[in-house]
Amino acid sequence: MKTNFLIPLAALLLLTGCSDDGPPVSESDRAAGAEAHPQLLAEFGGAYQGDEAKYLASVGKPIAAAAGLEGQCRFTLVNSDVVNAFAVPGCYIYVTRGLMSVVNSEAELGAVLAHEVGHIAGRHAQRQQRRSLWRGLGVAAVGLLTGSEGLTRIAGVAAGLFTLRYSRNQEFEADDLGLEYLTAAGHDPHAAADMLATLGRNEEFLSKTRGNDEARSIPAWARTHPLSADRAARAEQAAANTGIRDGARGEHEARYVAAVDGLLYGDDPEQGFVIGRAFVHPVMRIAFEAPPGFTLTNSPQAILLEGPDGMRGEFAAGRMPPGGLEAYTELLLQRLLRGAPVEVIDVRPLTVNGLRALVTTAQVRTRAGSGELTIAAYDAGDTAYHFAVASSAGAPADLDMLFRSFRLLSESEARSLRPRVIDGVRASTGDTVQSLSSKMAGDNKLAHFLVLNGRSPDQPIRPGEPLKLVVYGERR
Repeated sequence: MKTNFLIPLAALLLLTGCSDDGPPVSESDRAAGAEAHPQLLAEFGGAYQGDEAKYLASVGKPIAAAAGLEGQCRFTLVNSDVVNAFAVPGCYIYVTRGLMSVVNSEAELGAVLAHEVGHIAGRHAQRQQRRSLWRGLGVAAVGLLTGSEGLTRIAGVAAGLFTLRYSRNQEFEADDLGLEYLTAAGHDPHAAADMLATLGRNEEFLSKTRGNDEARSIPAWARTHPLSADRAARAEQAAANTGIRDGARGEHEARYVAAVDGLLYGDDPEQGFVIGRAFVHPVMRIAFEAPPGFTLTNSPQAILLEGPDGMRGEFAAGRMPPGGLEAYTELLLQRLLRGAPVEVIDVRPLTVNGLRALVTTAQVRTRAGSGELTIAAYDAGDTAYHFAVASSAGAPADLDMLFRSFRLLSESEARSLRPRVIDGVRASTGDTVQSLSSKMAGDNKLAHFLVLNGRSPDQPIRPGEPLKLVVYGERR
């Protein structure tokens, strides 16, 4: 989470205005993609720079050339830990560092990129209906009570892009085209099925461990590109039909592990850490904890809160105006409600962990009914922090627990919060699954090691085998 407010991605509307006729990448596609690109990156937390990004582009270029799109595609590594990849018209293809951390070979990464190029070649985004695509982009994804566009956008438009869905036939077409491009670029076609298996294992692991230290609720690749059993079987059969024997072409595991060595894993300290129901930000030196029954989702601009009985809200920050907390709250109501009828029914000044705070409850009326919007704003000098939570009438006591949990971190607490990184290693003689997994940072060490490296617990470690660990690193 950063301190800036959300940027509307109006340029993305251009993506829905294109015809599905014509070449895979038209001039209007290029213009739309170029205009949306910087705004998409702003919503996602920016491009992840460095050797990993250059490596991603080097793997993507021959795949684009195999699709007849040489020099027309832009491959960007995104600074997000959500496991995902997507493409927008203009052949702008985005891969998160979260996805790069879980795939296990260059050929698997190539399969992801080939699949996304397949969506471009099939002009699948252009074939979506305007209404369904706009809904997929998340304008109403949060679903707060007012129905206001301003209020529902609190989790970031980027999260909506993660939910863009293609039809079953479009996914199959992208799989088929992707396999063609993957093979033509010199990769093992069987890596496509391996990639689906890798992402399936990761999805299963997250479903079992959610609630520990993973940012939750933002959909992952398995939900935007459903991992059905028949899809994996199709991929394996299609690979067999190429006549290329499984393993005849190397998947370049060692080269891949070397490329992702040092890659940031999990939350970026610049955006703060979600740890269970707690949020801590070592750079801004703030923290809070949500009550039981709440989930938190980290995004570059705000923290999305989801609570019992349909409660939805955000935690974010902004500049303190000259009028102090009262003026800040008034500006926030205007930004969130965008003119919806509202009546302030309660204002409570508080002192929370040494900070001046103001809790304002407003009743909001719409054609769909009425509800309450509760804002807790905190004075931290030039910066103000706030919770804004929409609920049915009568805010529950849990909200007061949430509001009173906000605090500033001490310097020593902030220093103790360290990022995690991928450590690419070569197994030594005598290494075992247990000895290597014990070096993993965080909980569920053994299960995490196994899923990160795509292996079973009874599979012996080979000396010299390239493997990935997650370890604590230094802040960049």
